[in-house]
Amino acid sequence: MTMNIDITKELKTVEKLIKSDINKEKTISGLYNYIFKSNGKKIRSRLNLIASSLSKNNNRYKLASIIELLHTATLVHDDVVDNASTRRGNKSVNNLWSNSHGVLIGDYIYSKAFMLMVEIGKKDILSELADATNDISQGELIQLDAISNIKISLNKLKKISYFKTGRLFEASAKTGAILAGANKDFVKNISESAKNMGILFQIKDDLLDYSNSSKTGKQSFQDLKEGKVTYPFFFALKNSSQEEKKQLMSFLGNQSLNEKSALALITKLSGLIKTKQLAMKFYTNSVNAANTINNKFIRQEMIELANIALNRDK
Repeated sequence: MTMNIDITKELKTVEKLIKSDINKEKTISGLYNYIFKSNGKKIRSRLNLIASSLSKNNNRYKLASIIELLHTATLVHDDVVDNASTRRGNKSVNNLWSNSHGVLIGDYIYSKAFMLMVEIGKKDILSELADATNDISQGELIQLDAISNIKISLNKLKKISYFKTGRLFEASAKTGAILAGANKDFVKNISESAKNMGILFQIKDDLLDYSNSSKTGKQSFQDLKEGKVTYPFFFALKNSSQEEKKQLMSFLGNQSLNEKSALALITKLSGLIKTKQLAMKFYTNSVNAANTINNKFIRQEMIELANIALNRDK
C-alpha cells in the first residue's frame, strides 16, 4: 500500500508540541527555550513517526515528542558529565549557566517526557521506554569504565554503543510500531533495523571525533583528550608494537595533544579503517532488517535513515 505521509511536516508538529506548555518560571523557560531552539535532524523521533505511520493514532505526535525529550535530557546530562563547552556548535547549558542548571533542567525534561507517557497510558509503551531509559543510564555508567581502560574488550565497547545510542533508536521504532498496533514480525524487524542503525550512529560518532571539528560543531579529538577508549583507538592499540603502544598511551587523556601525530599514528595502525568496516557491518544489518519490512514506504524510509547514519559528516 502506498502512503501519503510527509514525515518532515509531521516533525514540525512534534517541535510545536515540545515547545508548547512551557513553565512560566523565567529560569526554566529560558533554559528550555535555549535547549530546544536548535532544530537537529531528530532521527529518533523521525524513526518513531515512521514506525507509527501504519495508523492514524492520535498519540503519534505525543509519542514522538517523548522520544525527543528523552534524547535531549540525556544530551544535557552528557554535557555535564563530559564538562563539554559546546553542543552542536552552540554553547552548552553547563557552560552558559552551570552544571547544577544542566543536571536539573535535564531532570525537568525527563519528567516532562514521563508526564506525556502517562497521558498516552499504554502499559507496553511505558514499559519499553522505562527499560530503555534505564539501559541508557547503564551505558553512561559503563562508559566511565572505558576511561583510560586499555584492557576494555570489543564486546564491552559494542555494549556501550548499544546502551548509549542503539537502545533509544530501538525503543523509538518499537514503541511507534506498538502504538500503531502492528503485528509481531513488523515490531521485531523495525526494532532490529533501528537498533543496528543506532549502534552505527555511535560508531560514526567515534569516527567523527577524528575529523574536522568545523562541521561537527564539537572539538576534534575530544574523546581522546577525555581519555575515552573508543573504536579507532581500540583498533590502533590492537595493532601496535610496544613502542607504538607507549605513544598511543601518551595521547590518552592528554589535553595538549598533538592532534596531527595522534591522527597519523591511529590511521597508520588501521584504527580508522577498522572502525569504518565495523560501521559497514551494522549498516548492512540495519538495511537487511529493513528489507524484511513489507510496507514499501516504511522500508524505504528506514533504508534512507541508515544511509544518513552512515554518510553523515556531523
